[in-house]
Amino acid sequence: MLLTITLTTPPATDLGYLLHKNPARVQRFDLPFGHSTVFYPVATEQCCTVALLGHVDPIGLIRGKRGAEAAFALEQYVNDRPYAASSLLSVAIARVFGTALSGRCEERPDLVEQALPLQACLAAVPARGGAVVLRELFEPLGYQVEARRHALDADFPEWGDSPYFELRLDGCVRLRDLLAHLYVLIPVLDGAKHYWVGEAEVEKLLRHGAGWLESHPQKESITRSYLRRQRGLVDDALSRLVESNDTTTVNADTDADTDTNEDEVAVEAPLRLHDIRLRHVVDLLRAAGARRVLDLGCGDGKLLRLLLREPAFAEIVGVDVSHRALDFARRRLHWERMSDIERTRIQLLHGSLTYRDRRLEGYDAAALVEVIEHLDPPRLRALERSLFHAAQPATIIITTPNRDYNVLFDSLPAGDLRHADHRFEWSRHEFGQWASRVAGDSGYGVRFEGIGPQHDEHGSPTQVGIFQR
Repeated sequence: MLLTITLTTPPATDLGYLLHKNPARVQRFDLPFGHSTVFYPVATEQCCTVALLGHVDPIGLIRGKRGAEAAFALEQYVNDRPYAASSLLSVAIARVFGTALSGRCEERPDLVEQALPLQACLAAVPARGGAVVLRELFEPLGYQVEARRHALDADFPEWGDSPYFELRLDGCVRLRDLLAHLYVLIPVLDGAKHYWVGEAEVEKLLRHGAGWLESHPQKESITRSYLRRQRGLVDDALSRLVESNDTTTVNADTDADTDTNEDEVAVEAPLRLHDIRLRHVVDLLRAAGARRVLDLGCGDGKLLRLLLREPAFAEIVGVDVSHRALDFARRRLHWERMSDIERTRIQLLHGSLTYRDRRLEGYDAAALVEVIEHLDPPRLRALERSLFHAAQPATIIITTPNRDYNVLFDSLPAGDLRHADHRFEWSRHEFGQWASRVAGDSGYGVRFEGIGPQHDEHGSPTQVGIFQR
């Protein structure tokens, strides 16, 4: 197993300080599965590369087994583990580069928090879903991904391709983050672990996933694979990830079963915009005098939890097209531990916003927080009919991103949308045109506000329309 990490910013040999490994030495480290060697193929001021070479002793591993496991000794050591990245490599990263992984560097503490232009290469990683899986795992973390598939045997091309790839990742990241990403995601690609997976693995996942896993679009599949699909452990980890992400994630309803809006969160997080947006919506609902409230596209229940804390809201209904999102909402609301009084005030419904639903008729107010931009534009007409013409709540509050403001997000490339699932993002003029037409067609009046910091030219990051009959 071979991992190399390269730094190309002078003085590139600072990589040695971060890793606590002298570029002038070759070092060997004994590990439970064999040993690892650390050396520097290149170490100049302009370019420095460190190599972690894992040597696996599969026979030695099996000799330590007892009982029934010994009967499968042949399968255990005649496999790809000596050659392809696996949980064994993650162990090597933690043991050999543990100080760097934890973000400690006594000699150069200033380096720890610096984002550096780093390149990581893995000679062979299993990816049975193909290169698309590698991109889905690493591109949301900011890496450029290059993957070259290995042939089963170069001398026999008719045998086809193998499920193994040479993987190269390029990104401007902190070294500690790169090591954490590799530590977690290598076993996910491997699909197996060489040791027992118990509760301690949940703690490892949350510790090394802190700051990025809770906002990763594939966090559920990552969690399931890392924990070997053990239902109890997976549910525990996901529940805790939801809680840890409470102030930095956005959920929205779509008519496809989409994940939470982690990409949008990553863009907006420096403003803590999600917290501000939810509080603003609660204030608007309270100001409207609403007592029976709909949260349409409730996602994992962040707004519902705020509404439940307000005695003024006597009846609260969360609606989402995703069963999975509703399950998360129940966990966030601690559904099983609710008092009888709380449970009489709230209910969760599975449903689509683009079809008429008589269960949603007669309410005082409805909130759609970052929902409409997830719908294909042709389906907006269906939403208009089901909400403004059929359900007809007295007050409707709709929030959506203000595209004019996107130029002020440093992390958002020009022309990109805040979230990969957004079908569109409207300027203030476009939103105003749509909202005014809808209000005029359905007997509502509408006024507009901004949520978040106000810019003289570009407005606020979130725009909101308040419709009243």
